[in-house]
Amino acid sequence: MTYQLYIRSFADGNGDGLGDVAGIRQRLPYLAALGVDAIWVNPWYPSPQADGGYDVSDYRDIEPAFGTLDEAQAMIDEAHALGLKVILDIVPNHTSDEHAWFVAALAAGPGSPERARYLFRPGKGPDGALPPNDWKAVFGGPAWERVTEPDGTPGEWYLHLFDPKQPDLDWENPEVRGEFLDILRFWFDRGADGFRIDVAHGLVKDPAMPDLGDDEEHLLGTPDRADHPHWDLPGVHDIYREWRVLADSYDPPKLFVAEAWVSSPERLAAYLRPDELHTAFDFDFVRAAWDAAELRATATSSLAAHDRVGAPVMWTLSNHDITRHVSRLGRPQSQRSADPLHGDNGETDVELGRRRARAALLLELALPGGVYLYQGEELGLEEVEDLPEELLQDPTWERSGHVERGRDGCRVPLPWAPDGPSLGFGDAAPWLPQPASWAAVSAASQEGDPTSMLALYREALRLRRDLPGLGAGTGADVTWLDLGDDVVAFRREPGVACLVNCGSTPVPLPAGTVLLSSVPLDLSASAELPADTAVWLAV
Repeated sequence: MTYQLYIRSFADGNGDGLGDVAGIRQRLPYLAALGVDAIWVNPWYPSPQADGGYDVSDYRDIEPAFGTLDEAQAMIDEAHALGLKVILDIVPNHTSDEHAWFVAALAAGPGSPERARYLFRPGKGPDGALPPNDWKAVFGGPAWERVTEPDGTPGEWYLHLFDPKQPDLDWENPEVRGEFLDILRFWFDRGADGFRIDVAHGLVKDPAMPDLGDDEEHLLGTPDRADHPHWDLPGVHDIYREWRVLADSYDPPKLFVAEAWVSSPERLAAYLRPDELHTAFDFDFVRAAWDAAELRATATSSLAAHDRVGAPVMWTLSNHDITRHVSRLGRPQSQRSADPLHGDNGETDVELGRRRARAALLLELALPGGVYLYQGEELGLEEVEDLPEELLQDPTWERSGHVERGRDGCRVPLPWAPDGPSLGFGDAAPWLPQPASWAAVSAASQEGDPTSMLALYREALRLRRDLPGLGAGTGADVTWLDLGDDVVAFRREPGVACLVNCGSTPVPLPAGTVLLSSVPLDLSASAELPADTAVWLAV
């Protein structure tokens, strides 16, 4: 059970309105009490923050706005003392354009070893004035940027699959491979227990760099063709075999979790073969609608694909890149947009979303495998969709010509208290404003309320840890039950059943002792499971 910390928005320890390492250290006891086993910290490295820290200028230090390397070491040690493992975030597809390597590449000129670390190419057309190919950037616009050479003339182009301030590295270069092995070793030696790998499916590009034609790049979209020239190419697996050898050289071994947006559970499982990565996020489950048949089919196929390579499924409902699931689940499910993780497909009913989110939690925690929680979901936070345009910082906003608002709405700082300039986040106004309504769902406001979302998370995590019928396992441990078209139901041994009513009407509750329900049940009045709720039964 891992809790994701988006460091800019988790807790502000020094009172400047920005989350930091000091804030994490202050809140470690809260996380231990919540019942998680590990924390995943989004990039905390020095960065110009063009993409929320995913534009790294130095992989072996801490962003000064977040703290110091000594503070980071203290945080790792304090987390370990509380029984929490620490997962860091590695960004291997690209660096910042302010990284020393890229600065040197610009200064060195065409054909230099410095440029060979990145993907520089001459342009097409008269005087090389056109991009090398027609690839598009995920954040909008072309995926190529032309540079001015040291002599002042227009020069080569470099690839950036995301933002121009994030030049892609060339992973065919042995120097790049060696550098990242050393970066991993640097943090492993300081106690990091593993890494989440950003854009794990994107490191290797087809050296021929063919045109893609009419191909739109969507944030967190899956490859739309089997021969895609820069997503999910076979060469990525050789990289991760090298990384696995390094991880296994430690005692105990270190671990990896991949962010890999691929076209099928089978393609994802390829990253999890015994000599490659340990785990990967299951994004098919994230994309599924609030529909019993779709949820069951998604869970079944994911479990089967992972079982074939002997790896556990990593379930999740939200993260720093997608609309919070309270909002996604609170929207009409029958008219979902082409981009269900970000698109607006109707007005949000926050209370309905919270009701479904409570049920979804029990579903993911009952399935075999691991679970990643995103900060604030234990408070029932919704997406903030009315941030003032002048405050938006996600590069998608600018690159899309102010059409797509980007991911800032799921990154608003957490409410820890019902009052103060930042609802307990820190002593100053936060870097993004919080809704006034969040005062009522702050951590302090929910403390002591047995019906709160926070209480549900704590109890569910406790039971998952204590009950032998929950937690780790495989698809073979799941016996699916037929309780109607609107119900996801299964049994795990010894003697635990999970029932989720995705429909609009109550359904009969089978015999058994209620271990936990997503909402209070009046069993004396009716043995029914209400709409949009879930229950764990001892059977």
